[in-house]
Amino acid sequence: MFRATRSILLNTSTAAGLTHWTRPQAMACSRPSVPVMRFLATTTSENSYKPKPKTGIVLMNLGGPANEDEVHDFLLRLFSDGDLIPLPLQKYAAQVIAKRRTPKIKEQYNKIGGGSPILKWTRQQGEMMERVLDRISPETAPHKHYIAFRYAHPLTPEALAEMKSDGIERAVAFTQYPQYSCSTTGSSMNELYRQLQEWDPERKMKWSVIDRWHTHPGLVQAVANHIEAGLAKYPVESRDKVVILFSAHSLPMEIVNKGDYYPSEVAATVEAVMKLLSYRNSYRLVWQSQVGPRPWLGPQTNAAILGLGKKGFNDQLLVPIAFTSDHVETLFELDLEYGEEAREAGITGLTRAESLNADPVFIDAMADIVKNHLKEADSNPISKQFKVRCPGCTNETCQETRDFFDE
Repeated sequence: MFRATRSILLNTSTAAGLTHWTRPQAMACSRPSVPVMRFLATTTSENSYKPKPKTGIVLMNLGGPANEDEVHDFLLRLFSDGDLIPLPLQKYAAQVIAKRRTPKIKEQYNKIGGGSPILKWTRQQGEMMERVLDRISPETAPHKHYIAFRYAHPLTPEALAEMKSDGIERAVAFTQYPQYSCSTTGSSMNELYRQLQEWDPERKMKWSVIDRWHTHPGLVQAVANHIEAGLAKYPVESRDKVVILFSAHSLPMEIVNKGDYYPSEVAATVEAVMKLLSYRNSYRLVWQSQVGPRPWLGPQTNAAILGLGKKGFNDQLLVPIAFTSDHVETLFELDLEYGEEAREAGITGLTRAESLNADPVFIDAMADIVKNHLKEADSNPISKQFKVRCPGCTNETCQETRDFFDE
C-alpha cells in the first residue's frame, strides 16, 4: 500500500539551538500549510567514543519478534500478561493461544520481511534522541538510551543488566506509547518495578517516569506533517473530501470500564492534530487489532473503512495515531490486510500516512520531552495522573509500582 513521504520541513535558525515553529510561504496548492517545527536531529555519524553516560533513558514499548523463530515466545509472553489481555486461567490459556496462533502470525511477519522492524526503529530513534539531548541539555549529558520491550528481546532484564554494567545512577523510564493505558505503559512499569527488586535491590539508580505525552506539540506537529504529506497525494480538487481515519490499537471493554485513560487520551491527540490542521477534513477515530470474541473498544478500523466505502467515501487516509514506528499492526494489518479488504470492496482511494519512525521532527519532540522532564524530575518523579489508579483497578502491583517510583 502507498505510504506518504515526509512533508517539507523549514529550517530556521534560533539562538542556542532551540526548537522553533514557523509558517512557510504559501505553496502552489490553495490549502493553508501546517506550521512546521525546525529539527535538530541528525543522522550524521559522530565520534564513536562516548564517555560514561550520566543519564540513562529507558525506551519502553511492546516490541516484536525479530524473526519467525521468536514468534511463539513473543505470543506466549503477550497472552500471559493479564494487564494487556485478561484471560480466565491466564497461564494455561496463554500456552494454548500462543501455540494455535503461531503459524498464522509467522505468515504475517513473513509478508513484511520476516520480522518486526520495531527494534531497528527504536534504536535509531534512541541514537538520534541522544545526540539532540547532548546538545540541548548538556547539564544532564552524556545521555544513553536503553530499550526495554515487554514481550520481545531486548526485555526489561536485558536493559537493566546493560544499565548496571554502565554504572547508571540517574534513569528515566520513557514510555513510547504517547497515550497511557494500564495495558501498555502500566504493564511495562509494573514489569520494571518487579525486575528492579532483583537488579537494583539497594536502589542505586535514581528513577523518574515519563508516562504519557499525548498532546506534546512536537508529536502533534509530526503527525500533522505526515497527514499533510498523505493528503498531498490526492488530486487537489478532491483533497478536502478525503476522510481521515485515525487508527489506534483497541482495548478490551473490561479494561476500558475500569476507568483506563487510553480512549480519552487518544481522542485528545486526534483533537490536537485536527485543530492544527484547521479541521479541513472529515475524520473519525477507529480501533484495530481486536483479538477473541470478547467486547472490545470500537468501531473496528476495517469495519469503518468498508462502512464509509458503502456510503460513497472512496478516498480515505489511515493515520496510525498511537504507534510511533512501523510494526506488524501498520505494515501487515493496515497496509496488507485492510488494504486488500478495501480493494475487494471496490474502495480504490484508501492510503496510509507514513509512520513517524525516525522523522527528525518527532526525534526533537522526544528530546524536548526528556529535557523538560529532567528539569522537574527531582521534585516530581511521576506525574499527577500516574499517581491515581483506575477507579476499578484490583491489581495491587499497580499501587506498589506507583509508590516505588514516587519515592
